[in-house]
Amino acid sequence: MNILLWHVHGSWTTAFVQGPHSYLVPVTPDRGPDGLGRARTFSWPASVRELTPGELREAEVDLVVLQRPHEEELAERWLGGRRPGRDVPAVYLEHNAPDGDVPLTRHPCADRDDLTLVHVTHFNRLFWDNGRTRTEVIEHGVVDPGHLYTGRLPRAAVVVNEPVRRGRWTGTDLLPALAEAAPLDVFGMRTEGLAAHLGLAGERCRTADLPQRELHPALAERRLYLHPVRWTSLGLSLLEAMHLGLPVVALATTEAVEAVPAGAGKLSTRPEVLARAARHYLAEPEAAAEDGARARQAALERYGLKRFLDDWERLMTEVCA
Repeated sequence: MNILLWHVHGSWTTAFVQGPHSYLVPVTPDRGPDGLGRARTFSWPASVRELTPGELREAEVDLVVLQRPHEEELAERWLGGRRPGRDVPAVYLEHNAPDGDVPLTRHPCADRDDLTLVHVTHFNRLFWDNGRTRTEVIEHGVVDPGHLYTGRLPRAAVVVNEPVRRGRWTGTDLLPALAEAAPLDVFGMRTEGLAAHLGLAGERCRTADLPQRELHPALAERRLYLHPVRWTSLGLSLLEAMHLGLPVVALATTEAVEAVPAGAGKLSTRPEVLARAARHYLAEPEAAAEDGARARQAALERYGLKRFLDDWERLMTEVCA
């Protein structure tokens, strides 16, 4: 099967392209958002092929995986007039929780009868107004990085992109108080200036933007994974940290309450409870390792790559029948 999809979310796509198909990824001369082509910081198999818009016009495509509202028009234009959902089977993959007036947020694909709307978490499906469109939930899958945890550094790892701009969404405002409980190493895109923004000096808050091959070993050296996010879809970095064997200290919001079971860390809506849990793990490295091992086992069972690919294979077979 030839599957057309845009390179939008590197971690999710890395898991998806491990399947048995050919994956057609648009590429443009500027490698902009609509034509990134193959990933440069993730390991993708040779079955992922870059095609220009001109090459896509004549390409055989069995399924289109849409991920952003404007991709439907883009696909029809680049596929020479073939319409996703009508002339070519299509699914719309929703990565994100809704923004805005959340209880009333209507999905762009609501009330469609020509495609299937796929959510990555049950929380997302619940909070979006999907109308009468057929919906499915296919939870995340993660390429297992291995049980790399050492926890040798008595620090908390945080992974968040653009923490200054996103502010309360990602719980950035909670970090100063949490940094009093455990010094923070914040990884992600555009984290520069975070410490100054929060008024944290010296070792209380360090930041780094690392490629994926360096990020996992770096996370595994930290004593715990801190997830202070208020409102977002389930971050793949949290699941990757669990796969690595880190215990999780997280706000009990969105899908985190489903992803992190008892014994794998601490969930609470009270930041002071999270601060106590962080102090506990810093003081008790053996307890951190034990809870991290349980976190890894839970992640392997629920978010393993085989389950993820099997779920997608079932859905794609139905959609393309």
